[in-house]
Amino acid sequence: MVLFGIFLAGNVLAALAPGYGVMLMARIVTGVASQAFFGVALSLCRPVALSLCVQLARPEVRGRALALVMNGLMLGTLLRLPLSTLVGEHFGWRMAFWVISGITVLAAVATLAGIPRLGRAEGGGGVRQELVVFRNPRLWLVLSTSTLIIGATFSAFSYFHPILTEVTGFAAGTVPLLLVGYGAATVIGNTVVGRLADRYTVGVQLVGLTLNFLFLAGFAVFAHLPVPAVALMTGIGLVGVTMNPAMVTRVQRTENARPLVNAVHSSFITLGVIVGSSGGGLAINSFGLRGPLWLGAALAIIGAGALVPDLLRRSPLAPVSAAPVTDHPEPAISVASEPKAVCAARS
Repeated sequence: MVLFGIFLAGNVLAALAPGYGVMLMARIVTGVASQAFFGVALSLCRPVALSLCVQLARPEVRGRALALVMNGLMLGTLLRLPLSTLVGEHFGWRMAFWVISGITVLAAVATLAGIPRLGRAEGGGGVRQELVVFRNPRLWLVLSTSTLIIGATFSAFSYFHPILTEVTGFAAGTVPLLLVGYGAATVIGNTVVGRLADRYTVGVQLVGLTLNFLFLAGFAVFAHLPVPAVALMTGIGLVGVTMNPAMVTRVQRTENARPLVNAVHSSFITLGVIVGSSGGGLAINSFGLRGPLWLGAALAIIGAGALVPDLLRRSPLAPVSAAPVTDHPEPAISVASEPKAVCAARS
């Protein structure tokens, strides 16, 4: 609830911003709150004693639970552009922030009504135990892989509009509709990956990165042809950011799903957005509008290389144990209140 309050305050401040400086501060506040909230949301999907519901506590459905959380992000991406454009054109940009503020209040009320209150963690070791897990070098490799996966996609996604208008030749008014199709593909891909991530965590990422490389490289080659360009862009939507459930599951199996690990992981994901979008801009300066697509293909190959240590330990398509590979015990969490309706909904 504290994070909801901070996020709400940031958006209200943005709606009332008298100038660029205040707007920048407001966006920083909302960015910090959203990343922290993302980490907490992922921590609720971990296998804990007496978690939200018995179904979510079972390791074999953890990826599906993560996919549900991620689908919220995907749906936000899918709906954001057309809704923000509609509100901005008819009511001005400030109204867009007021709408976000209203949605934040509704989400907070829904969370209070539908999510059981969790008690304090028992035996978790406090901040020291949260920090000690970062001594594991494999954790840093896994986190970096997530950055590469997201960077590969966002190097292209950030520049879809100019690529589709200036290279492919679509009218500017058509691009939002094409991006809605891209967003729908991410929802579908995320759902499929969520069902596979528990058993084939590394294999899903290997296949996804390979396909993303092919789609990105193909888009770079055929960007001037409308039908192949749209098909390849949709393919990127199916296998790009949709790797999120497998990425998070891999992190949780490297180290127990502690809130700090999840929050840091979300920061590495955001770093991928920054690396991809900024690198794509530099690629445009050097190689033209196809440059971000080639950069994305290169990042996808590097990301696949980061999977090599795991691939050497096991076959990528071999089912894996749901237990995390770590020496740090996971703290038990007690459920202070668990409405039966919530568990019934999870059944």
